[in-house]
Amino acid sequence: MKQIAGALVLSAAMLAPAHAQSIKLISVGELSGPGATVGTNFKNSADLAIAEINAKGGILGRKIEVTHYDSQSNPGVARALVQKALDENPYALLGPGYSGSVKVTAPLAAQAGVAQVMGGEAAELTQLGFGTLFRTSFGQQSSMPKIAKYLAEDVKAKTVALVWVNNDFGKGGRDMVTKELTARGVKIVADLSTEAGQADFAADVVKVKNSNPDAVFVYLNEEESARALKELRRQNVTAPLVGETTLLGQKVIELAGEAANGARGHVGLTVDAPLPALQEYGKRFQAKYNYVPDHNGIKGYLGVYMIKAATEKMGKIDPKGLPEALKGLTISAAAEPGILMDLTIDKNGDLDRESFMGEVVNGKQVIKTVLPKMNK
Repeated sequence: MKQIAGALVLSAAMLAPAHAQSIKLISVGELSGPGATVGTNFKNSADLAIAEINAKGGILGRKIEVTHYDSQSNPGVARALVQKALDENPYALLGPGYSGSVKVTAPLAAQAGVAQVMGGEAAELTQLGFGTLFRTSFGQQSSMPKIAKYLAEDVKAKTVALVWVNNDFGKGGRDMVTKELTARGVKIVADLSTEAGQADFAADVVKVKNSNPDAVFVYLNEEESARALKELRRQNVTAPLVGETTLLGQKVIELAGEAANGARGHVGLTVDAPLPALQEYGKRFQAKYNYVPDHNGIKGYLGVYMIKAATEKMGKIDPKGLPEALKGLTISAAAEPGILMDLTIDKNGDLDRESFMGEVVNGKQVIKTVLPKMNK
């Protein structure tokens, strides 16, 4: 397929002949199109982790090699590329980052029995019973209860306007936060669906203003979050603007400028957290790539170290055994510093670990509270 051939991007490591005893990872991600920020951060951090591991002798004495495919932010292309990747018998798959692309590729990985360590956050992904799908971040079923609790108890909002992106990511978040807010007696006074890649939010913000909410919940992709914040500020919306990780990310802050100040929300992963390991990772990334990584970058970094930890737990290179080794695995940062913070992977592939509540202050994400693991 001509489109797929144009989507192939080989890492520098693949320019040399592959070592016979290497561990092959294949990453399918959004390296172009509207998700390029997501996929590029994920790819660069995965490469950083692989370079670190290889410099220390690899996994069980074997070096890692990686191939990166570009899904072009298109679920159909992602599915075709994952099938191509599986034909190459990889040890594990990395990505995609978009939930819609994960949803259509996960059945292929499950059928092949290959672990897929991905960045999608839609709640349904790990509830479909694939058995080979693993998150590198919280699913919406973990993050949305924390956001709803914050809106109801800290912001003390009685009414909330929702602005969300009409894709698998946005719909999953909208459904979950609506359920959690309703359970807490908070009324939804505006429920506004927007499109991926949308450039103009003027009409949506007029509807937000007319609903006169106590708070606005913004759940969009990074570029759209920045545009929405600018329009909300331009129209002088004074209600608190609350979201999840995508609202407070570094790319949003860069694009929105002063309009990002005051945005608040739950942050699953950030280099601004008061944890030395995360901050040091951020410095290493910035030194290599000359920009500050966002949560998508941390996902890619953690994904590689999750594979490393599970493989070392098995004590052998066994692609068919890797999914079972990942399930129920607790990885401590003391034992594996590359994991950055203690985490547990449950039987469905969901994660439990600390997370954060933050706010953008003077153009910088500031962490206000560290939230503990749900199950200690």
